[in-house]
Amino acid sequence: MNRSALLLVGQSRRPARWCLFPGARLRYRARTLALSAALLPVLALASAVRADEPPLTLAEAQRLATLRSKQVEASDLGISASKDLAVAAAERPDPVAKVGLENLPIDGAERFSVQRDFMTMRSVGIMQELTRPTKLRARAAESQQAVRLAEAQKAQALVAVQRDSALAWLDRYYAQATEQTVLQQLQAARLEVTAAEAAYRGGRGTAADVLAARGTLAELEDLAADASRGVSSSKIALVRWVGDAAGRPLAGQPAIDTIPLHKHTLDSQLAEHPEMLALERREELARAEAEVARADRHPDWSVELVYSQRGSGYSNMVTLQLTVPLEIRRASRQDPKLAATLAEASRAKAEREDMLRAHAAEIGAMIEAWDSARERRERYRSSIIPLAADRSAATRAAYHGGKASLSDLLLAQRAEIEARLKALQLEASAARLWAQLAFLNPTPATAEAATAEAATAEAATATSVGSDRGELP
Repeated sequence: MNRSALLLVGQSRRPARWCLFPGARLRYRARTLALSAALLPVLALASAVRADEPPLTLAEAQRLATLRSKQVEASDLGISASKDLAVAAAERPDPVAKVGLENLPIDGAERFSVQRDFMTMRSVGIMQELTRPTKLRARAAESQQAVRLAEAQKAQALVAVQRDSALAWLDRYYAQATEQTVLQQLQAARLEVTAAEAAYRGGRGTAADVLAARGTLAELEDLAADASRGVSSSKIALVRWVGDAAGRPLAGQPAIDTIPLHKHTLDSQLAEHPEMLALERREELARAEAEVARADRHPDWSVELVYSQRGSGYSNMVTLQLTVPLEIRRASRQDPKLAATLAEASRAKAEREDMLRAHAAEIGAMIEAWDSARERRERYRSSIIPLAADRSAATRAAYHGGKASLSDLLLAQRAEIEARLKALQLEASAARLWAQLAFLNPTPATAEAATAEAATAEAATATSVGSDRGELP
């Protein structure tokens, strides 16, 4: 007996290598059938539960993620707060009530008397700041720009939720596709191990062939375990966005071959991107703040009316008073503030233009990478995978005809599975790029759902406050 045969016999004594012993195989099959019979009711119940669950589409996942997002909820609250502040910004300050006791004697025969001294007066009055209309309009415009900025920031939040939830959905989709591909090859590898062991027992094969088949099987089992871990990880990542719906089966194959962008017109298309709009709104807000600072260079007057009551023997008095602030150091106070707000507006404009150029370059590179990944995927589908499959089939026929070794067959099969996994990897890469390009702006359906949900929540909050007071794209 040669060294390889001794090694094979030694390994066949291990419990994991029962396949060389017909009796062990029969006992194992009997135990497997018994276990399967015991598990059939449980599996049937699990299948029935899953059958009742509708498949989870990409659009549904994005909708659920938007409704569950606290980031979008925070953006809605920010818009509500900005609108409330806008109402108050257009109003003049509240009038100031005054009550006083003037010229009260504190010594002599008339001390602490409010009746006997002719100068003692009990006064009540009101003062109102006369804010200039131009200043009120500037403050109102500033508040409206703050509302527009909050709305642009909400659009940013919606884009982030839709994009990231789509990426999580795609990660799970391709993780499952990878697992299925590996499991198919794993089943074929098990059959090859069985065939190699049968050939060895019949004297038609060698121990080296059996060991090579088992090695390939072990590698595929390890690859299957890694693919299963990838599926579990992708489900956990999807739970963050859709909750319990992450356990539902996924529907359909993503249509990743079209995007709403063209690399030659990115500047105009990116002008409506939420991040660009947010920077534009920030610039507009800075300019509105500059107008408020310009209006603040002119002081507001105040008018005051006071009624003063004296003792019974004296006449009562009325005082009308006008107050005008004196800006004696405008160059040191008001002018620097105006210059600072104008510089902030210019800085916001420069940042927006620089960000637009950076985004255009980044998106252009992503479009190139997306095109390349799809082109390579098609090459694998149309030529590389069919050639690898034909090679496997030809080598298998040659092996059964005694014209090729098992090592040749295993090498051909390994090349085929590598080609299939590489095609999946390229498609997954193209799908991730597609999600980032296709969801640069909020999709209308998801945005409308989020707006409706926010309106419902706002109405519920208002009612509570009142009661306290009284498929794939």
